[in-house]
Amino acid sequence: MSKYWLLVKHLFREKVKAPSFIWSILIYVVIIGAVMFSGDIKEMFFQDDPLQVSVMNETDFDIQSLFESTKDVEFSFSEESQNAIEEKVEAGKLDAAVVISDQNQQLSTEIATFEPLSMNNQMTLSALLQHAGKLYQVQKMNLSAEQAEKILQSQTVITMKSLNKESASNKSEDEKAAGVGASFLVGFLIYSFIISFLSMITTDVASEKGSRVLEVMLASVKPVTHLLAKLTGTFLLAITQMVLLVTVLVPLLMLIDDGSKWQVVLDIVNELSISFVIYSVIFLIVSIAIYLIIGALLGSLVSKVEESSQAMMPAMMMGIIGFYVLISGMFSPDTLLVKIFSYIPFTSGMVMPLRIGATDITTIEINISLFVLILTTLVLFMLSLSFYKRSVLMYSSGGLFTKIKNIFKMTT
Repeated sequence: MSKYWLLVKHLFREKVKAPSFIWSILIYVVIIGAVMFSGDIKEMFFQDDPLQVSVMNETDFDIQSLFESTKDVEFSFSEESQNAIEEKVEAGKLDAAVVISDQNQQLSTEIATFEPLSMNNQMTLSALLQHAGKLYQVQKMNLSAEQAEKILQSQTVITMKSLNKESASNKSEDEKAAGVGASFLVGFLIYSFIISFLSMITTDVASEKGSRVLEVMLASVKPVTHLLAKLTGTFLLAITQMVLLVTVLVPLLMLIDDGSKWQVVLDIVNELSISFVIYSVIFLIVSIAIYLIIGALLGSLVSKVEESSQAMMPAMMMGIIGFYVLISGMFSPDTLLVKIFSYIPFTSGMVMPLRIGATDITTIEINISLFVLILTTLVLFMLSLSFYKRSVLMYSSGGLFTKIKNIFKMTT
């Protein structure tokens, strides 16, 4: 046991002090920060002047209260002729001119531009004009503007009632939206782990084997002890990276914009159930474990570090597939594709939390997926313990399946 912990401490200290580990944390912080603060960054570096739009109203409908200026669009109301306004647009003094008229008892609008509007600006104007058209139709019913606005802004209170007593939950829209965001975080953590630490443990074992250091080490340490130390050390390194990321990002969220973004995070957390958090943590930990086991086993199969990238390609592909299924499922988490991959042990850690958070899945389905994942991990672990003894000191050429075949042939 002392040799085991000695190897774990050596691996952990060596990797945590490595410049690559520190740079990986900085890169993740920059990427996550860029995503979370993308709006602020865009406003800081790419802030454009507000869109200048002149509105000409040829109806008796009061629309000025609807077209309020923002930091993106600045509205003005003109009594000039349409030709005069369009000349200003052509001269570049205005970005667009909107003419509002009545045609067949319906609001008709025309947007005149010289330079094409961006898609976002065009969508903003279209949404405002569509809303104005609805108000215009309501006012034709001899309602006041306030009454019309009240009708259009009214919201129906919707509650969900499930008659299926076996249903795991009966989530609201907000709960499902929060579940989508939280499940993406879990999937991103697993995906980033696969990219970083699967490669790390595979190349680490392969380099020790290729440099013959492993032969000297295994003269005093059992292969099983060496494998367990590699798995434990790399797992602790992954957990350390996650803790450091949280330690950096939480204060960042709390300090910037007077904590407004941190409040958004709290709102999302408040919509999550305790069962979702527990299941997500379990899926995260077990998924990390299964890929660690695969990585160590693949590293023991190759004869030199140059072959490690080819050996771990199948595991990498499974992780990439799972992540892309997660992304596609964020928009439609009830599809058959998402359901299938939520039961495959190599992708369930990324996909099943999405179903738990964004659908009304039963507890039985969750437990089946978790049972399959844990069982597969245990089976792979037992096989790896046996296979690692045979493969770690064997050097053979050929492809991955040829190496496996040769190992079985020479050790049985």
